[in-house]
Amino acid sequence: MTPGRRSEDRDAAFTAFVAARRTHLRRIAYATCGDWHRADDLVQTALVKAYVAWPTLRKHGSEEAFVRRIIVRSNVDETRRPWRRERSGLDGHDRPAAGPDVEERSALFDALQELPEMQRKAVLLRHWLGLSTAETAAELGIGEGTVKSHCSRGRERLQRLLTEADLT
Repeated sequence: MTPGRRSEDRDAAFTAFVAARRTHLRRIAYATCGDWHRADDLVQTALVKAYVAWPTLRKHGSEEAFVRRIIVRSNVDETRRPWRRERSGLDGHDRPAAGPDVEERSALFDALQELPEMQRKAVLLRHWLGLSTAETAAELGIGEGTVKSHCSRGRERLQRLLTEADLT
């Protein structure tokens, strides 16, 4: 096989992966950070890194797990940056950009955003994506017991928040 052909095969396989999984990955990113624009940036960052590592990822069959891990880690990196903590403008005077329509937002996403960051990530990876406790622990870089604790507390809080939302 010629080097040019290998490159075309690589690009075709990567393009097919992106076409098939981009919407799903964007939803994961949104659930992780709570902002559609940041979610798009996280997915783009993850896909760039995946393209660079594509031959290795294909060989091991770990494409989606790699991209998910990069989304989570990129979000952590971004929230640690000092300029993310600063707010521009005056509170109450700047109007926020229009978000998704009310119909597009679900009570679950609203409740998820109320969870502390690590509980939200643990619940999403463990229960929404169906990863095992060990896989979730590896993606978050924490122990399995900590994953179980975050998931338990997160589920309890979600249940309370969703019950309150039903009552109002």
